[in-house]
Amino acid sequence: MFELTKQFRFDAAHTLNRYIDVEPSRRIHGHSYRAAVTVRGKPDPESGMVIDLGLFERILAEARDGLDHRFLDEVADLGPATLENLSVWIWKTLADRCPGLAQVGVYRDSEGDGCVYYGPDA
Repeated sequence: MFELTKQFRFDAAHTLNRYIDVEPSRRIHGHSYRAAVTVRGKPDPESGMVIDLGLFERILAEARDGLDHRFLDEVADLGPATLENLSVWIWKTLADRCPGLAQVGVYRDSEGDGCVYYGPDA
């Protein structure tokens, strides 16, 4: 059994209701994100690959295009633009087209933050 991971980056803005201080704040701000998508499986005996990396890249392009340089508050079915919701949104976007999908991670490397989603059956 193998796991193969491919990453993509996207930059996006959003608002988020924050209650860190006494007064709630909601301001527009943005981040640079890195997503890592992992598939798990056995290599095809003929090709020797779990998934063709060119095909994998084309599949991931749909998720990247839906997020990159977007105002995340306006992305359908995302909800608040948390790392958790971004991970689930990417999973749902890829699930039907990405055989062996095992996990989706979303990271804000500049902040040292990350979240990994293992799917609804994990």
